[in-house]
Amino acid sequence: MPEAADERGGPGGFIRRSGYLRKWLILGISIGVIAGLGAVLFYLALDYAGQFLLGYLAGYHIPKPVGDGGDPGSAGFDRPWAIPLVAFGGALVSAWLVAKFAPEAEGHGTDSAIEAVHTDPRSIRTRAIVVKTVASALTIGSGGSGGREGPAAQISAGFGSLLTRRLDLSDEDGRLAVSLGIGSGIGAIFGAPLGGAVLAASIVYREDFDYKALVPGFITSATAYSVFGSILGFDPLFGFLAADFRFDHPLQLIWYVVLGIVAAGVGLLYAQTFYGTVALTARLPGHKVLKPAVGGLLVGLLALVIPQVLASGYGWAQKAASTEDLMAIPLWIVLILPIAKIVATSLSIGTGGSGGIFGPGVVIGAFVGAAIWRLAHDIGMPGLPDGPAVFVVVGMMACFGSVAHAPLAVMIMVVEMTGSFSVVPCAMVAVGIASLLVSRTDVTIYRAQRLNRDAALPRGKT
Repeated sequence: MPEAADERGGPGGFIRRSGYLRKWLILGISIGVIAGLGAVLFYLALDYAGQFLLGYLAGYHIPKPVGDGGDPGSAGFDRPWAIPLVAFGGALVSAWLVAKFAPEAEGHGTDSAIEAVHTDPRSIRTRAIVVKTVASALTIGSGGSGGREGPAAQISAGFGSLLTRRLDLSDEDGRLAVSLGIGSGIGAIFGAPLGGAVLAASIVYREDFDYKALVPGFITSATAYSVFGSILGFDPLFGFLAADFRFDHPLQLIWYVVLGIVAAGVGLLYAQTFYGTVALTARLPGHKVLKPAVGGLLVGLLALVIPQVLASGYGWAQKAASTEDLMAIPLWIVLILPIAKIVATSLSIGTGGSGGIFGPGVVIGAFVGAAIWRLAHDIGMPGLPDGPAVFVVVGMMACFGSVAHAPLAVMIMVVEMTGSFSVVPCAMVAVGIASLLVSRTDVTIYRAQRLNRDAALPRGKT
């Protein structure tokens, strides 16, 4: 809609004149529908890219979590020499597309959407959404370590930005629309609607909560989840992990204190390694298209030793929750997996590749929980649960929830992704300790976050 549009005419005028309820019913449902369809589109693009690049060209099929079909994946590499080449080629083409058509689509994307919330909700270009979708599918589908939530969030946040421009919404409404897009996109593609709604209200600040986004977020996130689920199914991503777990002894909480401390340390390492790689990449000579390609090549070489670092890693997180599957992995690989996944994600996305960092953060946390359980089990420590599932689930929450400064949102999302409501008492201890430790630092995985609403840039007049 032109900037000089008549205040009383057209859809924009109708929306601007509407009361709070009617306005956010219309906008919330509209953003939710696009968020759900965008999540479906990217999910399918990523699935087909992975089947062709890793599956057909490299002869390797990555394990999939229960919600994605539960494919156990390949037992080994049919053509190990092809893995680094495919990862290199996918990263190269992805980086070329980004550099040629939408440089702002570089990296994980969520920070760009958060920055739009704080500065200019009209700034997300439609072109960037298309490029981000294709580039991320190529990066992750060829084996790059990235998450599918970044592109999903950028699609729906970009639609919120488009609505802000076309309907000439106020800055305040525009910022809220973009926030709802972020939360609903991530919530849809992870099958976590309540977590997505809470994330919309908490992801833009480190020490604050945008309560205005919460109730509209319920509408938007539920709509997005309904659209996504009606097409691809409503099963939780990881099925029902730790379904048999029951918290029945307070002394068990000691283990979750330990898990919270270790998760905080690994979360801090994740953020510092990732942004250290971003800074180092910027200083290194060479064309910006070649740097992500070299990163992809290195990830492919690393995967020949530790295949769990390839792509999203959700299927390996699922395996880590199974005692039989976890015990089949050599102990040294289990212990090094969190660090290896951090390195792989930094090489894939920190060098300028395209993909999310939420998903890898959850997987890193899952590997942290699995490593602690496996080491304690092999040593013969007392008080352990019978299987690693509860440690895996709580590790997901504590590691990324703390460094993202969104502990409640991530905890709810992981509960929805794993169907593990019984772990909440244990999770509260681990997530609380991890978040308190991380809050003592200035480290965050989302650098566009503001400290709180007072520290945010002045908002436009509504």
